[in-house]
Amino acid sequence: MVRVRVRQHVNPLSQKYQAPVIVPDWSKIYKNLHQPLHLDIGCGRGLFLWELAHLEPQWNFLGLEIREPLVNEANTWRDQQELTNLHYLFCNANTSIQPILESLPPGLLKRVSIQFPDPWFKKRHQKRRVVKPELVDNLARYLTEGSEVFVQSDVEEVAIEMCDRFSENGAFHRTQNDWLAENPLPVPTEREQSTLEKGEPVYRALFIK
Repeated sequence: MVRVRVRQHVNPLSQKYQAPVIVPDWSKIYKNLHQPLHLDIGCGRGLFLWELAHLEPQWNFLGLEIREPLVNEANTWRDQQELTNLHYLFCNANTSIQPILESLPPGLLKRVSIQFPDPWFKKRHQKRRVVKPELVDNLARYLTEGSEVFVQSDVEEVAIEMCDRFSENGAFHRTQNDWLAENPLPVPTEREQSTLEKGEPVYRALFIK
C-alpha cells in the first residue's frame, strides 16, 4: 500500500465541510446490502476496516473520513482486493450522519466505532470534536436494539467526554464503569498499536443500545 501525504488536522467547521454528502446507491456498493453494518466514524487510512472486512465477510463495513485523499486511497485498496463488503465515504460526519443513516435499509446498523478522534486540545477548538449530542442522537435513532458502540482514545479527557455524551442519552448503557482492559474488536487500529507499543494507556468503553 502506497501512502499519500495528507494534512493531519482538518477543521470540520470550515465552510467547505458544511454541505451534507451525496449518498451513494448502497445496492451498487455492497454485494449483499442486507448484511449487518459496522460504521467507523473517522476511519483515517481505513486499514482497520480493511482488515475487518477480510475477517468478517458476513458483515458490511462503512468508514467515514473528512480527509478526501485518504478516502480515495482506501477505496483504491478496496478495489484492488475486490472487497464487496467495504466502502469509504468522504464527508463531515456531523453534517452527513443523518442523510447517510436514513438512506440505509432499516435495521442494518449493528455496530459503531469511534477511535482516537482528533482531540482538539485548545478550549476554543473543542467545539470541533466529532462526538456531539446530535451525532449520538442520530446513532440512537438508527442503531438496532442490542447494537454496540465502541469508543477509545489515548487522551483520557477525550474518552471521558465521549462517554459522557453517550451516557447522557437514555438509549445507551455502558457495559462497565471502568475502562476496558482489552479491545473487544478482533482488530486494533494503527494508533492503538503504536500507543500500546510505547507503553502508554488507551481509554476504552463499550456501550449497548
